[in-house]
Amino acid sequence: MQYVKLGSTGLDVSRICLGCMTYGEPDRGVHEWTLGEEAARPLIRQALEAGINFFDTANVYSDGTSEEIVGRTLRDFARRDEIVLATKVHGRMRPGPNGGGLSRKAIMSEIDHSLTRLGTDYVDLYQIHRYDHDTPVEETMEALHDLVKAGKVRYIGASSMYAWEFSKAQYTADRYGWTRFVSMQNHYNLIYREEEREMLPLCADQGVGVLPWSPLARGRLTRDWGAVTERSANDTFGSRLYLDSDRSIVEAVGRIAAEREVPRARIALAWLLHRATVTAPIVGAAKPQHLQDAVAAVELELTDKEIEELERPYAPHAISGH
Repeated sequence: MQYVKLGSTGLDVSRICLGCMTYGEPDRGVHEWTLGEEAARPLIRQALEAGINFFDTANVYSDGTSEEIVGRTLRDFARRDEIVLATKVHGRMRPGPNGGGLSRKAIMSEIDHSLTRLGTDYVDLYQIHRYDHDTPVEETMEALHDLVKAGKVRYIGASSMYAWEFSKAQYTADRYGWTRFVSMQNHYNLIYREEEREMLPLCADQGVGVLPWSPLARGRLTRDWGAVTERSANDTFGSRLYLDSDRSIVEAVGRIAAEREVPRARIALAWLLHRATVTAPIVGAAKPQHLQDAVAAVELELTDKEIEELERPYAPHAISGH
């Protein structure tokens, strides 16, 4: 495993981040395809043994049960000081007023709930899951800064939003001397590259680490275009992200993978890992092979010709994932 700094911080993270939305009780939340604790524990342990030290979850995943499973498993198999644990806040956790969002009340409440579920007294990276248009950005940034000063959070990060929104948040932090975001978790893969227009150049300029979510385009880059899985059949969110015209990109991945005699996932992840702005793709793993492919992709070097073949079919997309 290779390790790099997260943005301009001194924090060392593995080049693969294990995305833990895959783990959670299937009867809780909106993801029926998740793995319960018995199935999740061996995969998290496999990630640790492969050298992955970076784990990403969220309060809203499987109604909090993802955090519970991840917290218990890491406590059993890892030393807290050796792992980088990330979670998120924004999604609605309960009905009624103040049940979600990024108000000071919501943030202060949800960090304590997350820490309880994770079984730890701090998280390394606390991320806003989306931008909250109903709360002043000053209120959000000050509350996050206070969590850092209270020792409950080491670093803060953001997720999918427009570049102008991210710039506004960073400017607000600078203006008042508050903690800045050190990372951006955004929608970025071979099929969806709109982030290259503004967000990625902004992150490069500001020294912000980039943690792409859905690096395999919800699995579309790993199989034939028409193939259906249990997850894709029930993935209403993912079904809105991609276009029929993206098929040519998937076919290019398939051709290069066949020539290399490697799984398609390795090609798609290797492309992401060669992008200078990308720190660590967030990879979900429901099978041991998923982790094996992710780790192997770190060492896979694509040729300039292969990269050109992968990138050539791309067509602009409407902004999605915010």
